[in-house]
Amino acid sequence: MEKELHRYKIMSYITGSTLLMLFGMLALHKIAPGVWSNFHLLDRILGMGHGLVLYPIYLVTCFQLFLKAKMNALALVAMLLAGFVPGLAFVMERWNEKHVTAKRAS
Repeated sequence: MEKELHRYKIMSYITGSTLLMLFGMLALHKIAPGVWSNFHLLDRILGMGHGLVLYPIYLVTCFQLFLKAKMNALALVAMLLAGFVPGLAFVMERWNEKHVTAKRAS
């Protein structure tokens, strides 16, 4: 269970960070469209990297942790949604770390 938690933490930070960067790019696009045009290529690279590479790996690590830690389905749904809601990945990572360490202690 330790390896799964470690993998989940890493993917949570990476996926959450790229999602926050994408959210920042979206805000920049709405606030200053002229400035955003300079970052258009970076936006495409981040978007494809997050959606096609990082999020599927994050899904697999969430499912592995879910099975190993014997969590409930609501926790799995919350973990999977954390890849769509900016900032939620960091909250879920802390919650899951507390949950798994408490389960390990008992």
